[in-house]
Amino acid sequence: MPDLSASGSNAFTSALVWLQGTLLGTIATTVAIIAVASVGILMLTGRIDVRRAAQVIFGCFILFGASTIAGGIMAAVNGGGPGTGFVQSAPPPPQLPPPPTGRPASATPYDPYAGAALPPR
Repeated sequence: MPDLSASGSNAFTSALVWLQGTLLGTIATTVAIIAVASVGILMLTGRIDVRRAAQVIFGCFILFGASTIAGGIMAAVNGGGPGTGFVQSAPPPPQLPPPPTGRPASATPYDPYAGAALPPR
């Protein structure tokens, strides 16, 4: 007799993956763009208050950042020990000034207009 629990969990997992792809895919991105654009137009015409507009934009951030938010919460719940949280990079090395250019000092100061009308020798 085949194991039904394994095939049932596989179907459930694939259904959740499909639902996530649908909710976070092209359709959701298009709806979010239209929502933000319409809220912007409504704010420009004075038909919506700033609080309602902020709620719409905040909702879009939560929709698209849900996986990152959930990952952060899970890392905090699981102890957040080394390797589970955010990795801080080492600071960049200090910038050293460029070495001085070894230009020889000329005996006479440079005059860009001196001899401009004379032919070269």
